[in-house]
Amino acid sequence: MNIALWIVAGLLAVAFLAGGAIKLALPRRRLAAAPGGGWVEDVNAGTVKAIGALEVLAAMGLVLPAMLDIAPVLVPVAAVGLVLLMIGAIITHLHRHEAKPILANVAYLALAVFVAWGRFGPHSLTG
Repeated sequence: MNIALWIVAGLLAVAFLAGGAIKLALPRRRLAAAPGGGWVEDVNAGTVKAIGALEVLAAMGLVLPAMLDIAPVLVPVAAVGLVLLMIGAIITHLHRHEAKPILANVAYLALAVFVAWGRFGPHSLTG
């Protein structure tokens, strides 16, 4: 189970590092033109950058604390942060009547819940 948690945390980290970096690097109009990016029209540029920063921080928090053995409790905390981000993303896409992005958000949500459950519970890194 520990290996599965590492794999899922690593995959989530890669996905959210990439997604967050894109939100931080690209201008809002380029993000809006991308598939599933219409949501950026509903928020200001600062909000988009803040979400990108949170995604990058969560990505780092999913792997670095455990790899470096420094405050490994931050791994499930980062996973909970992603759960909250995905709930917000699902709500946003529901309001916009966008079904396809919701499917990806639900998948990311489920994976983040798995990591949070595993690392807070039976496979804690702080033990």
